[in-house]
Amino acid sequence: LTGSARSRDEAIEEAGQLLLATGKVTPAYIESMHDREKSVSTYVGNSLAIPHGTNDAKLSINATGLSFIRYPEGIDWNGDGELAHYVVGIAGAGEDHLTLLGSIAHVFLDDDKVAALAAATTNADVTTVLDSVTLA
Repeated sequence: LTGSARSRDEAIEEAGQLLLATGKVTPAYIESMHDREKSVSTYVGNSLAIPHGTNDAKLSINATGLSFIRYPEGIDWNGDGELAHYVVGIAGAGEDHLTLLGSIAHVFLDDDKVAALAAATTNADVTTVLDSVTLA
């Protein structure tokens, strides 16, 4: 629920390690998450960053999945003072990538869902909110 990272790169690593621990990706995918961030920021605003790998890393994805980490004090994602309080790492197998991005954005546009994520005290609380992230 709460990450230990203090920098953008550490937060990307934490998000990637969660994807790796659940078997969704190989270690190479985490490297590609860092590569993606070097080319374009994955901070989308509204306290949310969605780190993900490059298109070349598709073969490093075993299955579609996401990781969720909260940073109550925030991570200065781009060095401009905008803080990411939520980091959702994604790995979209096949054509799932854009659908996942849109679905996550939809969750974070809902103030009630963001409040529920902020108040979550268990993984089950987070899962209840993020169950609305679908591939449909």
